[in-house]
Amino acid sequence: MSLDRPALLQGIVKLAREAGDRILTIYHQDFDIKVKDDSSPVTEADEAAEAIILTGLAELTPDIPVLAEEAQAAGKEPDLSGGVFWLVDPLDGTREFINRRGDFTVNIALVEHGVATMGVIHVPARETTYFAEGRGRVWRQNGNGAPVPIAVRTAPEDGLVVVASRSHRTPETDAYIEKFKVKELISAGSSLKLCLIAEGKADLYPRFGRTMEWDIGAGQAILEAAGGTVETVDGAPLRYGKAGYDNPFFIAKGRL
Repeated sequence: MSLDRPALLQGIVKLAREAGDRILTIYHQDFDIKVKDDSSPVTEADEAAEAIILTGLAELTPDIPVLAEEAQAAGKEPDLSGGVFWLVDPLDGTREFINRRGDFTVNIALVEHGVATMGVIHVPARETTYFAEGRGRVWRQNGNGAPVPIAVRTAPEDGLVVVASRSHRTPETDAYIEKFKVKELISAGSSLKLCLIAEGKADLYPRFGRTMEWDIGAGQAILEAAGGTVETVDGAPLRYGKAGYDNPFFIAKGRL
């Protein structure tokens, strides 16, 4: 498939920001919370943001199917047999959103034959966007400022900065972290954890808990473009288009 990748990436950045603006409008109001069949929460912000993204993707790439979290939860299964599709989590970190914490994100990723090749993560409450479309082609943009290239760092000798889930911490995660010399442990929500490693503010994110493909695709594209890795606990690359869309446990890291 022939794509104008730089132009498409800018279109996706714009779309993620539009969805983020809608999320923030709802964030500053009273909103209802529903519970999905998997017991996870969903709000009108999730649904409104996804509607904006789906409409925009249909205009940008009408021939590429979309696997989106809320549509999938409603029973809409796209045909992904062509191997190229969009992954959308319109509001990653819904619990952070509900609890009025700012580390919730909009995630959009392009998957090509199992690999997340393009990714955009927008952090509405921080007016920050991370985006990538290939190794070494990854940036962070604050507000309307100039995009700044980012890269992972080499882990410092005095200890790692480790990021872990605020809402989904497990004993297995703690046991894994104990293997390393740790200088600082940061609890954070959503895919922002992957961005912190990509921009050299953290070194390691072990995830021994359930995640879905739309939770991780954009973050993996960004982190790998910045020189990091996202692998299963057995060292295999994390891939997409799996039956059921569940991810195995994984380790995201910079240069250790």
